[in-house]
Amino acid sequence: MKTVGLLINAQKLATNPDVARLAREAISALGKRHASVVVNQASAALLECTALSVPERELSALADVIIVFGGDGTILSAARQAAPKGIPILGVNLGGFGFLAEVGDAGVEDALHRLLAGDYHVDERMMVRAEVVRAGRPVHEVLGLNDIVVTKSGYARLLRLRTFVNGEHLATYLADGLIVATPTGSTAYSLSAGGPIVHPAVDVMVLTPVCAHMLNARPVVISGGDTVVVRVDPVGAPPPPAMLTVDGQAGFSLEAGDEVRTARSPYRTRLIRLGREGFYTVLRTKLWWGER
Repeated sequence: MKTVGLLINAQKLATNPDVARLAREAISALGKRHASVVVNQASAALLECTALSVPERELSALADVIIVFGGDGTILSAARQAAPKGIPILGVNLGGFGFLAEVGDAGVEDALHRLLAGDYHVDERMMVRAEVVRAGRPVHEVLGLNDIVVTKSGYARLLRLRTFVNGEHLATYLADGLIVATPTGSTAYSLSAGGPIVHPAVDVMVLTPVCAHMLNARPVVISGGDTVVVRVDPVGAPPPPAMLTVDGQAGFSLEAGDEVRTARSPYRTRLIRLGREGFYTVLRTKLWWGER
């Protein structure tokens, strides 16, 4: 392992002195072990280590591994950049739930030692890609680890979402939106909308309607190899604006008649695991599953 990239949540770094201390300790520890270090530009400026600074989008091009200091949102952002290059990610949880992170702040030094010694395994996670087709032509493409969501934008009016799986009409939802979730994303927005929890090793996707105005709308689990097409049919005058979002972070405005085509991506997120907790332990401790 030649180069370690540090992606540090700049907002947390600016507001929490403990994050700055932790980041400086990690940089020092990696340097003592003769690892080359690069840091995302915004955080390098705050840490006054501009000699290590690189633009965030270049981290995955320069690093052999990326260590993320932040919450699940920062890890999701890193995953979309690192997956196409096969770069593994080690998450350090500085957020709330920390479903994707492997260690907390107290375990960073030991995690760095094990990382550089090669004492870890890699957990590969399915990703999805979506393409927006407008008037028969692709106009936008996204990659996501958690989910692809077609949702309304700003108005308390329902969308009409005509949904197909492998070309077969599944349903037409009158709803606030529709979530196409990976197993990893099944514990995120899809869960909040009533979707099932899926083990990340299971090769499926979950279709979960959001606030559907119909009593028979239920989440549907489909094969990971299926293709989902969601068409935004016009309803009302003027029709309510719609939005495509990926992992709850990146958005693209949709027009009436647009189709969102979603399928499994050839890329996979590679999460570094140190073997301490399995999925069911994380489920129980993070969501208080089965606890009273």
